[in-house]
Amino acid sequence: MMEIVTADALAPLRHGFFTRKGGASSGIFSGLNCGPGSSDLAEVVTINRRRVAEAMGVTPDLLVTVDQVHSADVVHVTGPLTTRPKADGLVTATPGVALAVLTADCQPVLFADATAGVIGAAHAGWRGTLDGVLEATVAAMEGLGARRDRITAVIGPTISQRAYEVGPEFVERFLDDDRANARFFAQGPGDRALFDLPALGLDRLRAAGVGHAEWTRHCTYSDPDRFFSFRRTTHAGEADYGRLISVIRL
Repeated sequence: MMEIVTADALAPLRHGFFTRKGGASSGIFSGLNCGPGSSDLAEVVTINRRRVAEAMGVTPDLLVTVDQVHSADVVHVTGPLTTRPKADGLVTATPGVALAVLTADCQPVLFADATAGVIGAAHAGWRGTLDGVLEATVAAMEGLGARRDRITAVIGPTISQRAYEVGPEFVERFLDDDRANARFFAQGPGDRALFDLPALGLDRLRAAGVGHAEWTRHCTYSDPDRFFSFRRTTHAGEADYGRLISVIRL
């Protein structure tokens, strides 16, 4: 049976941060792997995505994803896509369209201005967050009639600070961008630091002026039964990893 994490703040819109439970994949992809970019069997990924579409009450062609490239680019979706554009944010004001992003440690962020009937979704890793994908998604929603002080943004399951160990060169990149970014790092072992990705995401969302921003507080790395994790897979020396899907629709 599928397990779907939801947020009261996004009600009454249908949405969900899907865990890995309830899918048809096996082996290292065991569960609900929805990533066509993985080396999982394509037909099995299609089955998994069909199950997600059914849970969201849309046909599979209206479960829209993009070719995620860790950018700040956002696309306006009005219906099925014949090709997947390279982008990391999606927005729509079209009823019946489900916007989805794929993650395996990066932040899946779902947005809604229920009053205006405008929604968004973003894939926000450290690079995309630093480069402004969250702000770009909010701006694109405004272009469709949303008001940023009415927008709710929820960060779903992502890697938590206790599991995100980075080196000094990673820290320096953030400090070069803004010395105030030091607050997103804690001391780790030796010269290592622990990076708080969801805190950065929440800070960027609140600075952008959204009406409400929260994190579901689920850590992908620390819960292998429920979540895929790129970093956990890397540490385990596995060949590939599954992708979680997060979806919102009008």
